[in-house]
Amino acid sequence: MRFATLIAAAALASCVTSPLPAETPVRGAALDARIEALMAREQVVGMAVAVIERGEITHVGAYGYRNRENALPLETDTIMYGASLTKAAFAYLVMQLVDEGRLDLDHSIADYLPRPLPEYEDYTDLAGDERWRQLTPRILLSHTSGFANMRWLDDDQRLRFHFTPGEHYAYSNEGIWVLQTVLEEGLGLDVGAEMQTRVFDRFGMTRTSMQWRDDFAGNLADGYAMDGAFEPHDRRDNVAAAGSMDTTIEDQARMWRGMFAGEGLSPVARAEWVRAQFAIRTTRKFPTIQFYNTNDARGEATNLSASLVGETWDGPNGRYFSKGGHNDWTGNLVICEEAGERCLVMLGNNVRAEIIFPEVAALVLGETQFPFWWIYPELHGE
Repeated sequence: MRFATLIAAAALASCVTSPLPAETPVRGAALDARIEALMAREQVVGMAVAVIERGEITHVGAYGYRNRENALPLETDTIMYGASLTKAAFAYLVMQLVDEGRLDLDHSIADYLPRPLPEYEDYTDLAGDERWRQLTPRILLSHTSGFANMRWLDDDQRLRFHFTPGEHYAYSNEGIWVLQTVLEEGLGLDVGAEMQTRVFDRFGMTRTSMQWRDDFAGNLADGYAMDGAFEPHDRRDNVAAAGSMDTTIEDQARMWRGMFAGEGLSPVARAEWVRAQFAIRTTRKFPTIQFYNTNDARGEATNLSASLVGETWDGPNGRYFSKGGHNDWTGNLVICEEAGERCLVMLGNNVRAEIIFPEVAALVLGETQFPFWWIYPELHGE
């Protein structure tokens, strides 16, 4: 159902174009109207939003089109690409394994793999560089591995250490894939099956999977680039812990509500999942290797740090954490406030949605001091 709200809320009287005090939350039909107006202004094809407050899902809405060419509306149960939001759920799975004593965040991956990492087909590029033994689950999840985001971004498309593991922050899909290899080859786990049972089934996410399902085809969101160019939904057959999750806004609301509450984790593990792991001082997040050795005082001012779930920082109401997901046709972002037990989940099947993320966040959460300058510098005047 389009513009579905899971809890009835009285519409706040406000003009769509009028400024709103940062501390005033917008909910219900008024929030729907503001989001639609912002989308129209920036020509965003489709976007979905969920709000979680005090442990409850209070609003779920879908706006625009899942397929503009055929005028098919985006709905709250439409399959959308989760992109790197997958990493947050994967880290949640990892913390369950830590709770069970099957994995230690600070043990070398050499303690788990039955043979050296460079002996695996995907990692032969690392032969002769013993620094792979310094990699730990904590280093891999906190993006301090020393790898590029993806090896094909380097000129020779070979995997290498750009710095010694643990010395700098540089966001890396490669690091997450290494940890997936540790779970599969070292612990003998089927990561897709474990994600399904330990995360998706646990939170009642009936339309979420790490691999393509044929029943997704009837209500599926295609993608749209910054210039509006159409891209059909990518039907991912391989499980990729860094970003193969297909999902819906309804399911993401359930997942973030459950993960925020720490369901399935000990209090210690849940706290570790969001805790600051490594200070981030780079001037921007991407391109990762180009900027890993830069410094921006704004990161220090808010104690911006890598966490196992994504990023964390100090804002007006204490500690916040977030996770984003992006490709050329997708813009996703989750922002959570610990003290208020609030989360905003935003999924866009058009990357132009990222342009309006700051304004939607202000409507729902007020001022958060989220580092938009760091993640989306080109979109926000940097």
